[in-house]
Amino acid sequence: MLVFEIVIALLLAGALLSLGARRLRAPYPALMALAGTLGAVVPGLPEVTLDPELALALFVAPVLLDAAYDASPRDLRDNWLPVTGLVVVCVLCTAFAVAATARWIEPGIPWAAAIALGAIVAPPDASAATAVLRQLRPPHRVLVILEGESLLNDASALLVYRVAVAAAMTGAFDASQLLPTLLLTCGGGAALGLVWARLYFRLSDLVEETAISILLQFLGVFALWLLAERLGVSPIIATVANAIAIARLAPLRSDARHRIASYAVWDVAVFVLNMLAFILIGLQLRGILHRLDGGTWRDLGFAAAACAAVILVRVFWVMGYNTVIRWKIRRFGTRSRRPLQRPSWQGGVIISWCGMRGIVTLAAALALPEQFPFRDLILLTAFAVTLATLVAQGLTLRWLMERLCLPDDGAVEREVALARRETAEAALAALADAPTGQAAAMLREEYVARLRPAGGSGEALWQLQRQAVAAQRQRLASLRSAGAIGDDAFHVIEEEIDLLELSADPRVKALRAE
Repeated sequence: MLVFEIVIALLLAGALLSLGARRLRAPYPALMALAGTLGAVVPGLPEVTLDPELALALFVAPVLLDAAYDASPRDLRDNWLPVTGLVVVCVLCTAFAVAATARWIEPGIPWAAAIALGAIVAPPDASAATAVLRQLRPPHRVLVILEGESLLNDASALLVYRVAVAAAMTGAFDASQLLPTLLLTCGGGAALGLVWARLYFRLSDLVEETAISILLQFLGVFALWLLAERLGVSPIIATVANAIAIARLAPLRSDARHRIASYAVWDVAVFVLNMLAFILIGLQLRGILHRLDGGTWRDLGFAAAACAAVILVRVFWVMGYNTVIRWKIRRFGTRSRRPLQRPSWQGGVIISWCGMRGIVTLAAALALPEQFPFRDLILLTAFAVTLATLVAQGLTLRWLMERLCLPDDGAVEREVALARRETAEAALAALADAPTGQAAAMLREEYVARLRPAGGSGEALWQLQRQAVAAQRQRLASLRSAGAIGDDAFHVIEEEIDLLELSADPRVKALRAE
């Protein structure tokens, strides 16, 4: 009961910290990491141990599916080279640089354990970076590269992690099996994810209740992860492939009511899982510090050296690649099928500084077996790297972005305008044969309004729509307060008003967030 009460109190503190992060315009994981640190120093808090086999499935699977659902395969194809460099080359360089640093400072640590540490801290979590960058509207290409990296680098890092953990626990390693294992696990994971998406839709088509539909989504992602592990394929790749497939099929197979509820639940679930990861590792820090016998300052120095290696390798790789690719474009030009913004040194600086570690690093550290060599030191180092990168990079990213003056290229806005125009024209074509009447005329006028250029009239339309929706909400609440309608009727009309608000012209919705 005590642990439950502490977790509830810490979740409340996490929610308040998130509100504070929004006011400070900082990534909330940075404040979560600071809050997790307090778990090691606040007296009276118990040490909580999570089952290692549960950590990755519990924390990584839902977060990864939520991120992969919004991924754009087209944009990833356009930027496959920088994404691949970050996902493969940068992750491997980081893992082995951290391993070499660990062996240099602590010669007693086995190579397998050192490489496992490197794989744990190698994959950045771009969610904190993109949360800040989206508010500042950087070039779309920067966001695509960061989001693509965060989706796929977990697979390469966790493959190295699993091989290193197996080698450390069994003492056996066969390098000749590494490439076949990579091809089997990644290819098998992608195939499993695509098949699972088809099976999911066959089952979900039989369910109309929103609550059960959302529950099936969560059960599906956990079941897929566990099945992938049992089959020996990559659960990361399986989850990403499954999410991308679902994102392509879902818009035509689910209605607005299910979709709105699903998005809200997933947002809350991902937020809670991020908080729990920082809380749980924070509650283990005190016991870790007590068990370590190398001396607190030496252990902190070990963690600081690993953090420096993580940051420096990323900066060297990104800026080196950026320099080479800009020289290549100047010398030979570009051969892309679509007009894309050219890379700039400012964009390279931003990408190199967006190396914050997050929930994957924490979950991988927690998933180490209890008998793993130097487990406590690795846990301490993983949390220290996460904390240092989130605070040092996360809290300075906005300042750096503002100093570099890297403007938005307007790519998304142009595509939104195209989609709005084309969908409105399709609606008008569908209404062309509708019978004449007041209802048809009103509906046609609404779609004609969407074809008008954005500007003063568009903003005025949205303001009027917002005023109308607010008036409807107030009148509906007064009817219920007066007893004229009951709660059943209230919720039916409330949902209709919600859909009206969501279907209103979104061209100036950004004004509401300011």
